[in-house]
Amino acid sequence: MRQLNRLNQYQRLWQASAGEAQSVSIGELATRCFCSERHMRTLLRQMQEAGWLNWQSQSGRGKRGELHFLATPESLRSGMLEFALNAGQQQNALALAQLDPADLRALLNPFLGGLWQNETPTLRIPYYRPLDPLVPGFLPGRAEQHLVGQIFSGLTRFVTRSFQPQGDLAHHWDVSPDGLCWRFYLHATLHWHNGDAVTAEQLLAQLHMLLTLPALQKLFASVERIEITHPWCLTFKLHKPDYWLAHRLASYGSRLAHPQHPMLGTGPFRLVSFSRELVRLESHDYYHQGHPLLKAVEFWITPQLFEQGLGTSCRHPVQIAIGEADELQHLQPVSNSISLGFCYLTLRPGARLNDAQLRRLVQIIHHSSLLQTLPLDENLITPSRELLPGWQMPDWPTELAPLPDKLTLVYHLPVELHTMAEQLKQHLQTLGCELTVIFHDGKNWEGCTQLASADLMMGDRLIGETPECTLEQWLRCDPLWPNLLSAQQFSHLQATLDAVQHQPDEQQRNRALQDVFYQLMDKAILTPLFNYQYRISAPPGVEGIHLNTRGWFDFAEAWLPAPSL
Repeated sequence: MRQLNRLNQYQRLWQASAGEAQSVSIGELATRCFCSERHMRTLLRQMQEAGWLNWQSQSGRGKRGELHFLATPESLRSGMLEFALNAGQQQNALALAQLDPADLRALLNPFLGGLWQNETPTLRIPYYRPLDPLVPGFLPGRAEQHLVGQIFSGLTRFVTRSFQPQGDLAHHWDVSPDGLCWRFYLHATLHWHNGDAVTAEQLLAQLHMLLTLPALQKLFASVERIEITHPWCLTFKLHKPDYWLAHRLASYGSRLAHPQHPMLGTGPFRLVSFSRELVRLESHDYYHQGHPLLKAVEFWITPQLFEQGLGTSCRHPVQIAIGEADELQHLQPVSNSISLGFCYLTLRPGARLNDAQLRRLVQIIHHSSLLQTLPLDENLITPSRELLPGWQMPDWPTELAPLPDKLTLVYHLPVELHTMAEQLKQHLQTLGCELTVIFHDGKNWEGCTQLASADLMMGDRLIGETPECTLEQWLRCDPLWPNLLSAQQFSHLQATLDAVQHQPDEQQRNRALQDVFYQLMDKAILTPLFNYQYRISAPPGVEGIHLNTRGWFDFAEAWLPAPSL
């Protein structure tokens, strides 16, 4: 980008006198810009023609000329950035934004939020970390899970403010009386993001690929085979009934990509750019549901802002600000809610802890001030005694059983569990129990080698669009449970889940699952710790934002009023 190089040279000239007029020779200027005197004269001529400076040379070798600056480097960079964004040149804009954190904040500030750029309604969101690749199957990050739902479609889907799966690639489905045959009838006018027509063979190939993933093999363990029984009908044959099937197919982990082009989907937005600095989505012209009102959504990844504590979206991932820290007083809290997802504690039964000791550890956490005194700002968390609303943990008589001399705790992100682990360690020390604390650097238990030997585990359980189905999936697929329970206990748990999924009535199925989790809590194997307070703030003029269960909002529902003339 030749113009960026020229701007960087201009900044070197400016810095020598902080923008004040200079009396200087061509040789001195060339030294500052690391170029020849001949090239320096060319640069001065180009900058003067662009209106950046005024150069009055003196005849004679080594003579000093007069250099006057007409614009600050910041104003020039901002103008170039605006031009690049208006022209849809995001990569050029990224190159212009390579600055120190303080300068980057000031430069990006006018362009974040909702703007009409080149007659295109665009939403720009500052984000605190690079996003992980959008690979098939389960993903640990909420942002990645949300993006998968915006880019890819499933046979079924969840819609805002409903826990029931709806048709997506399939406009409807039916189930045989014995629950062993499910037919999904496809839309006949589906298109991939590149404009190609979707075929049932492509969807079948992608479903078969998903079923090779170990976690999804567990999720769809009841599926015997999938067939194309009509050019626009996919039929699932089961070897045992599973009345969660439509829910499972609506999960973000079951979204279908093009078999040959894994970044092509059929969702409301297509992926245009995916890098460590910028993720850009654009609306899909051939989308088979209601078309988005936004043309583009961009994530500007600025990890430096997180390190500096700048911007609400960067202080904590459960808070999203569509705008910058300097304008927080202008941002409006458009949506907030207590998340259904929770942080939890699990205790290993029957190893170094007997039943009485398990109950005492749970009481230590919930009856002491450990949860209430976590040093967190802005009311981010809410201590909880429920897994889901109404799924209350039991009350036991006060337990005073002596604890073992030594225990081991392993935990993973989020960051609040750092503080929780250290406070628990200090508290147990006063009771004569030495707690060894091990941090697993991840958002889930994948790859954790200490999981099978720890006595206590703390982690985070995200909740999807259907809370009960998400928790059933957690027990089936998460590596926590086969490492926490004995082989006999885990086998019994899976058999119980099979019995639950056989219930065709949803209310009965949910009550049966609630009983499973109540037993885990009653045995002190599982206990909830706290929920998060999800918040989204936006500048005036960004409309249609409603929190979903993942703490995000459906990009297809957001919109920007047309600019006033």
